Amino acid sequence: MKHDSIIFDLDGTLWDSTEGICETWNQVLAGYPEVNQVITAENLHGCMGLQMRDIAEKLFPGHSPSLQNELMQKCCELENEYLAEHGGILYPDLKSVLEELSGQYRLFVVSNCQKGYIESFFAAHGTAKYFTDIECYGNTDLSKGENNKLVIERNNLKNAVYVGDTQGDADSAEFAGIPFVFASYGFGSVKKYDYIINKFSDILSLGL
Repeated sequence: MKHDSIIFDLDGTLWDSTEGICETWNQVLAGYPEVNQVITAENLHGCMGLQMRDIAEKLFPGHSPSLQNELMQKCCELENEYLAEHGGILYPDLKSVLEELSGQYRLFVVSNCQKGYIESFFAAHGTAKYFTDIECYGNTDLSKGENNKLVIERNNLKNAVYVGDTQGDADSAEFAGIPFVFASYGFGSVKKYDYIINKFSDILSLGL
């Protein structure tokens, strides 16, 4: 049965916003000398695919949950504002490929990000027109797998696939009972996958 829809992860799959995140988070952390922390690209790449509470624990260990939550809230708010204006790095041919895909499939984004982050991607790069629906951890407080199921049920999808770059993405597809497309050019690695793409445009030749 031909697939009727494609659900995408965002970071490491559609764009790389690492530079903007590092810049804004370090601006926030400059106001917290007791944290004594500088966020690097390596730090962030090690957090890709994690839920927000897990990122807070990993980046700010030894601090109280209340301080971790405060830092994450301020960092994410400034990050959203910055990325909505300045954007991130889109993977090659992203818009032209999304344009072609949107003529054949219904497209979605499901991410573990905070509320407003996907909208920042849309605002900066004019990509909202390609997608039918989105969901994220920040909206629902649910896992990525649960959000995949939510999007599938909400949009009455019959045969979706999920595209992502981390083991968490692979696990979320398995949880939702849908095939997984591994974006090998992203930030992570996976144990198994149903399809693989080595660049974003490869998705056009998978025969989904």
